[in-house]
Amino acid sequence: MGVRSGDWAGHDRFHRFGEKSPEQKEPRRSRRSVPQTLPHNADFAFSLYKKLSTHPEAKGKNIFFSPLSISMALSMLALGAKGNTHSQIFSTLGYSTLTPDQVNEGYEHLFHMLGHSQEAMQLEAGSALAVHEGFKPVDKFLKDAQHFYEGEAFTVDYSKPEVAVQEINKYIAKKTKDMITDMVKTLDPQTVMMLINYIYFRGKLEDPFEVSLTHEFDFYVNENTKVTVDMMERTDQFDFYHMEELEKQISRDHFKNWEEKLFVTLFKISAFISLQETLQEMGMVEAFSGAADFSGLSEDNKLMLSKVLHQAVLKVNEEGTEADAALIVELRLLSGWLSEIMVLNRPFLVFILDSSTRSILFMGKVNNPTE
Repeated sequence: MGVRSGDWAGHDRFHRFGEKSPEQKEPRRSRRSVPQTLPHNADFAFSLYKKLSTHPEAKGKNIFFSPLSISMALSMLALGAKGNTHSQIFSTLGYSTLTPDQVNEGYEHLFHMLGHSQEAMQLEAGSALAVHEGFKPVDKFLKDAQHFYEGEAFTVDYSKPEVAVQEINKYIAKKTKDMITDMVKTLDPQTVMMLINYIYFRGKLEDPFEVSLTHEFDFYVNENTKVTVDMMERTDQFDFYHMEELEKQISRDHFKNWEEKLFVTLFKISAFISLQETLQEMGMVEAFSGAADFSGLSEDNKLMLSKVLHQAVLKVNEEGTEADAALIVELRLLSGWLSEIMVLNRPFLVFILDSSTRSILFMGKVNNPTE
């Protein structure tokens, strides 16, 4: 199932660090140029999907995440990394052939391109830094985070974990339109900063599904399990992929167009992922160890990553799609044309793309739409 966004018709304690006034801000880049990070982001998205989908705990479970949100947050983190820590972050993201300036300017441009809403579509993305009271990050890091990643900063007292949890969850809930409300459960009292990224998407179909055609249908989770779902129906042109073949060699080169009569389930899914282990398997090892070098973030304190958590929510009905994602990084002290009838009553892949940038906003696999 493929969805293109172009086709689908404040926190009380904010404290800005290093923000320029509107008249001081440099002019935005042209919308016509394409950020150099885009193909690398797509490659990272599919590499991460393969890692997540082949993990033993993922068997039979729904997978849904925002690769762009993860890339944005880790790229902002790289602003404060140096040496091998920086190299591993860039290598994991697929940026080995790019300079830091190319990456940062690419995201500055991308945020501008994504920041658009229309009558049939709403798309918002942003970043934040939740900084411990009394902890002073390097000024250049704060200025670059705000300039390139639209990273607004606010202070939090991590020595009071329960209060800090409430404040951060309140911020995330506000930015995700209350679709993600209690992402953070606990906090380490040694935490000094949390990097936050969020993406919110809501799109209406130009030609919605007919509600009267929605009917109960069997969905086959696997050979031995079936569940009853509400199935929507329509005939149109869609992006469609054979999942078994696609999953084996999934990449950004496998997008094709199909035309068919479509039966797709009405569903809502949510996925929560702890990414520490996966990112280390992909090569980002040093950032989670005592050898981490975040001297570009703090000159006075030795920092390391303790958590990288991601949550994404997807809701699909007859009118369109609503999707949301948030990611937190916790730092602590040391198709050719075919015509056929297609019934999506088996596990399927789902993508939400931004048509103006070709960014993969969200992707995943629905094994059981009732969970």
